[in-house]
Amino acid sequence: MPDRTGRNAEQPLNLASPEGLAALLSRRSVKTKDLDEPGPGPEDLERILAAARRVPDHGKLAPWRFLVFRGTARDALGRLIGECYRREEAQPDATVAKGLEGFALQAPVLVVLVSTPSDARPIPEWEQRLSAGAAGFALLAATHMTGYAGQWLTGWPAYSHELARTLGLGREDRIAGFFFLGTPKRKPSERPRPTREQVVREFTTAEEVSAARGRMLP
Repeated sequence: MPDRTGRNAEQPLNLASPEGLAALLSRRSVKTKDLDEPGPGPEDLERILAAARRVPDHGKLAPWRFLVFRGTARDALGRLIGECYRREEAQPDATVAKGLEGFALQAPVLVVLVSTPSDARPIPEWEQRLSAGAAGFALLAATHMTGYAGQWLTGWPAYSHELARTLGLGREDRIAGFFFLGTPKRKPSERPRPTREQVVREFTTAEEVSAARGRMLP
């Protein structure tokens, strides 16, 4: 049986999985307009969130939190976002406000990832922000591996101080993204990806390292 971390205690750690690698190599975000019911049910969602919590985390601070919205809770969140927009903007646009009210309804399940850096240990804030980003990717990858699809969005709500206050975020907390999860309506098409040559440079000798000083990036 899974323990409180979501892992079966009898399952070995760092289990080799060619199928898992294949899933990562085929992962593709799906736009919210192409997401439909059903979304991940309670059991699948628990496994997805368990995967999202198993990311590199220097200092074991867990500098991230997840807010899950399903059912009519999404409507309520949408109304809050609309209200925050009207309060925060000096000249709110009625059309934009109306659109923001429907923001949380773009998929059956919405997970809000919050970056929550801690000063409990002397871990650089940058590293804690990176851990939150890793949690976001793990959440998307686990969603894909569970048979669903998702999209990571930001937009106005992610940068709203009023919404952050309304959600109870601390001064240093930031909304890392809104993760919309559901079932794809159609098979997604591939998007352009960077080639290895564009983003990877490999060094195998000391001479190569010396020759590339000051210009090591691809």
